[in-house]
Amino acid sequence: MSRAEREQQILGVAEEVFAARGYQATSMDDIARRVGLSKPMLYEYFGSKEGLLLACLERVRRELLECTSAAAANAVGPEQQLHDGLLAFFRFGEEHKQSWALLRTESAVVRAGLDTELEGFRTQQAEFTEQMLRVTLPNTDPARLEAFAEAIIGACERMALWRENRPEITPERVTEHLMALIWPSLSAEVAAAERVHTTSHDQG
Repeated sequence: MSRAEREQQILGVAEEVFAARGYQATSMDDIARRVGLSKPMLYEYFGSKEGLLLACLERVRRELLECTSAAAANAVGPEQQLHDGLLAFFRFGEEHKQSWALLRTESAVVRAGLDTELEGFRTQQAEFTEQMLRVTLPNTDPARLEAFAEAIIGACERMALWRENRPEITPERVTEHLMALIWPSLSAEVAAAERVHTTSHDQG
């Protein structure tokens, strides 16, 4: 097994153990034993238990961005783009419950590196959402688009937590609820932008 393959194997096992037991209750011995490596070798790969956790979170962050980006790229029009991006977010949580549990559980751990990594998830998805909005609303105040993106990502996090106590709410249903809240406002922005573009074109 190559080093890269071994790292992915370790990350898969570590993610499972961290999600099930929590960061504090997990030991490097637990993970090394399940992977079939010595603990010193595990430290050689990731440096520390916190380094291993951060590597797990980085992998989840990368996979989430790939998932939501692919969904938005295949959509037609701003409404479908937003819908499909939100749906991909909630489906990711549904299909990767282990990853989501890891994020949710470790958000309570007070550590500088971990706090930075967890905030990185929010920043990544907010920037991705802002980029989507900018394509549709290129002339809108950047601060306004940034505010919209932050609000959408905050709503996604709360809705994802809400669903944990409402398992009957599917990713499709929660997306529908969120679109009902968000899209009326955004559609008004889109319509206004289109009117400005049409007026400018006619005057030209």
